[in-house]
Amino acid sequence: MSRLALPRWSLIAALAALTLAAAIASLLFGSVDLSIARLIAAATGDGDMVARVILFDLRLPRTLLALAVGAMLGLAGAALQGYLRNPLAEPSVLGTSNAAALGGVAAIYFGLAELHPAVLPLLATGGALASLGLLFLLAGKAESPLTLILAGIAVGTLAVAGTSLALNLSPNPFAAMEIMTWLLGSLENRSFDHVWIALPCIAIGTAMLLWDGRALDALTLGEDAAQALGTDLRRTRMRLLIGTAIGVGGAVAVAGAIGFVGLIVPHLIRPLTDRSPSAILLPSAIGGAALLTLADLGVRMVPTTNELKLGVVTAFLGVPVFLIHLMRERRIW
Repeated sequence: MSRLALPRWSLIAALAALTLAAAIASLLFGSVDLSIARLIAAATGDGDMVARVILFDLRLPRTLLALAVGAMLGLAGAALQGYLRNPLAEPSVLGTSNAAALGGVAAIYFGLAELHPAVLPLLATGGALASLGLLFLLAGKAESPLTLILAGIAVGTLAVAGTSLALNLSPNPFAAMEIMTWLLGSLENRSFDHVWIALPCIAIGTAMLLWDGRALDALTLGEDAAQALGTDLRRTRMRLLIGTAIGVGGAVAVAGAIGFVGLIVPHLIRPLTDRSPSAILLPSAIGGAALLTLADLGVRMVPTTNELKLGVVTAFLGVPVFLIHLMRERRIW
């Protein structure tokens, strides 16, 4: 057990408090700051019209999406790292994020996104589920994590190639710019329509990933030992992959391609636990919600001509985690 480890519920309570503080800050601050009194008045229907529009049309749906998407990405990263026993695992390792992004790109490229606001999210989620079918086809009945990783790399590479092809053949620079903007990831200009699209997928994915905490603990002893302890590896893999595809597909559908959250959050949480996979799942979900909400708040607070994209910020956040992990491996500390 790590010397920094905290009691499970103390860690969860601390992370929940951090997440709540981040959510409140996200509602208060932006290009126009709201005081707490003005925020409460707007929430109760007694505030001025400007404050109500800022709260309900702009900040509240954006904050809810940041919390939900961050929780899903953090949980998916923790679950995949536990199942694959690979500290660098995240949703993109299985090609899920890339395939969901390709579905969204297809909606933009063929002009389908203009038909109805729900078309792009539906195609993004469909892309994630289609990648799951291809992943099962390539991996077959093999139970080895290495086989699954190799199949995921193949699926992800194919999806990236499709996205690059769409950019290459884009009929005009405006379409290419729209595709690139979506690929960079953002929660800007999101509404409650996006919240209702994402939440069912994220709720289903979260429930399926939290189900297998004990199975992930058993897998730390190896596949044979896990089976001897009564773990059904095939069902565990099915639940984990389907949960990841549905949840991450729903997240990418409304937020675009946001990377590194699923990678860095489990690394930040793990030293505070007993390092068992089951102990990391729920804290990683809460930590992911806090991290993405704070990152989105930072995006709005940085004074720039054009708002920074959330995926760019999370990519920069991933670099220090990589360096710290590298130095620990080299035993520099």
